[in-house]
Amino acid sequence: MSDLHFRPAEQADLASVVRLRDDAARWMLARGVTGQWRPGELNGDHFRRVMEIGEVWLAETAGRVVGAWELWWQDEDAWGRQSSPAGYVHRLMVDHRRVPPGAGRQMLRVAEHRVAEAGRLLVRLDCLAGNSHLTTYYLDAGYRVVGHKEGKPQPDGTRKSFTLLEKPAPAGDA
Repeated sequence: MSDLHFRPAEQADLASVVRLRDDAARWMLARGVTGQWRPGELNGDHFRRVMEIGEVWLAETAGRVVGAWELWWQDEDAWGRQSSPAGYVHRLMVDHRRVPPGAGRQMLRVAEHRVAEAGRLLVRLDCLAGNSHLTTYYLDAGYRVVGHKEGKPQPDGTRKSFTLLEKPAPAGDA
């Protein structure tokens, strides 16, 4: 995986992130994963807002963006007010045509270490309730299910139910 490089996104990267998100949504739909993401659902303004309150990270190889994720420092819509400081990973996405095998796990590890660097104790994420494939992916990456959130507001105004997962941030990085 030494050919993957990670960096925070900049304003100039917004179009690439939107394109990556739309391609990931089309990939899911082509495989029968409905109700999760739709192409055109998020635009550059969404990712710009995330960059103002958190971080957007990119994974690149050979000069191409092949993955991205959002890192938030709070997520009251899903988790409510929390006493334990955490980092929240959202919209982990890859370009399935160009991404090296194992890139998603590597991206998760980079996000987990970034959470630890920020002095947070827990890494949290959520996935659409009923998406057993994705839930299993996160369980295999060391996360554990800690609850469910019914009716979490979405960017398009709809509400969906989610499985909440967490794991301790890596020790020694805080």
